[in-house]
Amino acid sequence: MKKHLTIFIILCLLLCLSVIEACKKTAVSNSSPTPLEFKVPYGWPAPVYNFEKNPLTQEGVDLGRRLFYDGRLSKDGGFPCASCHQQIAAFGTYDHNLSHGYNYSHTLRNAPPLQNLAWQKLFGWDGAALSIEQQCLKHINSVIEMGDTVENVLNRLRLDNSYPTYFKAAFGDETINADRMTAALTQFVLTMVSSNSRYDKVMRGEATFTLPEQTGYDIFKVKCASCHTEPLFTDNSFRNTGIPVDPFANDFGRFMVTSNSADISKFKVPSLRNTQKTFPYGHDGRFFFLDNVLEHYRSGIKDPAADPIVRNGISLSNYEIGQLKAFLYSLTDTGFINNRHFGEF
Repeated sequence: MKKHLTIFIILCLLLCLSVIEACKKTAVSNSSPTPLEFKVPYGWPAPVYNFEKNPLTQEGVDLGRRLFYDGRLSKDGGFPCASCHQQIAAFGTYDHNLSHGYNYSHTLRNAPPLQNLAWQKLFGWDGAALSIEQQCLKHINSVIEMGDTVENVLNRLRLDNSYPTYFKAAFGDETINADRMTAALTQFVLTMVSSNSRYDKVMRGEATFTLPEQTGYDIFKVKCASCHTEPLFTDNSFRNTGIPVDPFANDFGRFMVTSNSADISKFKVPSLRNTQKTFPYGHDGRFFFLDNVLEHYRSGIKDPAADPIVRNGISLSNYEIGQLKAFLYSLTDTGFINNRHFGEF
């Protein structure tokens, strides 16, 4: 009798769990994605990303967040997007000069931080990707990055019991394809807006600079702002800043995309936002400290083909370097770096 009662109770529990799961799926299927507003920070230009073709929704962003941290987007499961784009480094590669990829191989570059992407037209250090969506696919297909094919990745997602539900919540049905995967990843990274540093608070009249920060800001406006334009702190151009080509990597930057000799050794001007947290610096992470970067601009440029703005170096005294660093540290957005909505579920 007790045995029959136990079996009955177990069957009842299983039935209840099935009903609960069915209710969850019904709730998802009967609801439409929740629209999210993309808020442009105070004083910023309009974003260049076309949100009409990929509107932000809470469900789309949530799906993108799950995908961003899912190792199954890589061949061996060990290299999700987040393995190179780490939140502690404003979603760049923390501490390593070169990002690591499939089979623990080194890539040829240091992963650039993911921040304020809605204001960019070209992606990657060389601008090879014309969209965020295209950049996602490049990483998956690269043999030294995620090391797989898109179809293999999609098949793994289709075998997961939960992903069809997530895709349905975000896009209306359970179809899992490349367009939807990259659209969701794009929605998530578009929400990574860094706009609440001390600098931003000063610009909004909510705080004031310390004396070293203000002095550094004055120096910055004279000696750095022509390339690192406010408020994004990059003009998104490609420039040769006189960094010698590494003979192992043979990375010639933008030239490898355009085959135009004028583009040899040109790389995208990086944003200086969160620069305190995005070391090491440069397309190949060769500069481990800000002092190394500033010393390069002061006395390390030897390439006669370097951009005219920096070809003859930038005159900086030790005092100016100290004040300039104080200002650059004011661009650290701790709220962005610690935002739990950008972390793993």
